[in-house]
Amino acid sequence: MMKAMLSHEPGGPETLKLTEMETPEPKKNHVRIRVHAAGLNFPDTLIIKDMYQMKPPRPFAPGGEIAGVIDAVGEGVSGLSVGDRVLAMTGFGGFATHIVAEATRVMKIPDAMPFDEAACLVLTYGTSHHALKNRAEIKPGESLLILGAAGGVGAAAIELGKAAGARVIAAVSSEEKAQFCRDLGADETIVYSRDMDDRDTQKAFSNKIKELAGGDGVDVVYDAVGGAYAEPAVRALAWKGRYLVVGFPAGIPKIPLNLTLLKGSQIVGVFWGAHTLREPDLHAENMADLFRMYADGQIKPRISARFPLEQAADALNLMQDRKVQGKVVLDVA
Repeated sequence: MMKAMLSHEPGGPETLKLTEMETPEPKKNHVRIRVHAAGLNFPDTLIIKDMYQMKPPRPFAPGGEIAGVIDAVGEGVSGLSVGDRVLAMTGFGGFATHIVAEATRVMKIPDAMPFDEAACLVLTYGTSHHALKNRAEIKPGESLLILGAAGGVGAAAIELGKAAGARVIAAVSSEEKAQFCRDLGADETIVYSRDMDDRDTQKAFSNKIKELAGGDGVDVVYDAVGGAYAEPAVRALAWKGRYLVVGFPAGIPKIPLNLTLLKGSQIVGVFWGAHTLREPDLHAENMADLFRMYADGQIKPRISARFPLEQAADALNLMQDRKVQGKVVLDVA
């Protein structure tokens, strides 16, 4: 028998129920993994409310990335065996003791990589690496503004931006988060107001970005916040700047498109999940980059909180309230 934190109806983290069920057998081209750790991501708070692009049939467990050990292999699988230490991108289903995953979504991890760090590597670093490398094509010496820089994808973007040779400006909502970003290597920090609806506040935010970026503005904006923070960031773009649309926990912004004309700038969507399916060879190349950077010490998931499986709701509430610095993990082992 296996256990899982299941969503039976749309709602917040408190609606998840710890459920015991039959352990599934892997079908053709699939493997079963005994989960040791599950990484939490902001989409986990949305998928249980039916507010995410993916809407699995209920009941289902949230959890898009896990790490563990293969304990059963289905027909037709090659290159993976029982006993392999692996990570997997699951989309959902990860808040469980066992999960069946398509073999193509599973990859072996180095012996020296702990399960908790492996469970926090793929989605945040994968998203940020794809965003900066493939979508922004960031270059050494360029300036990079990261909105929501203390969160999972934001913290990953700090390290990856520095590894790419960029000058990183981390924008966050508190001085505590700013210090966290400086510890990660951010060159500059901005503590922005939690109330950005006032035009004067927006203008001051935009001017501060320009001041820290130098020249005529910032080259790349990595926006994992959205809402009223987006337009002042677009206004702070340099000539031919790139604004990366990563997420919008503060709401979906409406951008005046004349700003892109005036600055010769681009608004670029970042949909990492679709990229992994549509461009598997490029995704494999990016993952090889990440494993190399991990081995070289350029990136390392910062885990700020750990919870047991049965306290998944508490973990999700921490993320939903935007109190997370770095990553949160469920210890399933």
